[in-house]
Amino acid sequence: MPSSLRGRLLVATPPLVDPNFDRTVVLVLEHGPDDGAIGIVLNRPTGIDLDDALPDWERLASEPAVVFGGGPVAPEAVIALARADDTDAFDGWVQVLDDLGTVDVGRDPTALALAEFRVFTGYAGWGPGQLEGEIEKGAWFVVRATPADAFAPDPDDLWRAVLRRQRGRLAMFAYCPEDASVN
Repeated sequence: MPSSLRGRLLVATPPLVDPNFDRTVVLVLEHGPDDGAIGIVLNRPTGIDLDDALPDWERLASEPAVVFGGGPVAPEAVIALARADDTDAFDGWVQVLDDLGTVDVGRDPTALALAEFRVFTGYAGWGPGQLEGEIEKGAWFVVRATPADAFAPDPDDLWRAVLRRQRGRLAMFAYCPEDASVN
């Protein structure tokens, strides 16, 4: 395992017992062996329209233009992901992977050149060594992310889509039924 999983995806293995993470895809935003990890769940859209939550940002939103549930920690926290046309052009940008990064929603959105944009409330967090332990126990598959994963137009299919693009044995998990007892 690399020393940092920043910019990687954690794909929940079936069935992950914790209902907060069953069939989720988590983008790791920060990770260090001494600091723990922070990530956001990419495939949990809520029923809250982005226009209701952040009306000035709605015009930049990728479809579906709703707020996403980023995880169970600090549900009042807001984290925005964006693909920027020029990542050197503004403050408040933190690169995660290639042209994908977090952006400060306190900025004026009309001044930013963003290609795609999505908002998440809450996040997933792990203390030092906790995520590594969960990976060792088989709770997560660690796979490469693409910037497009964060803006999947069909977030309900993201878990299967990420698994289908993997090689070998890992790809077969995409076809695991939601209820293993019906298999």
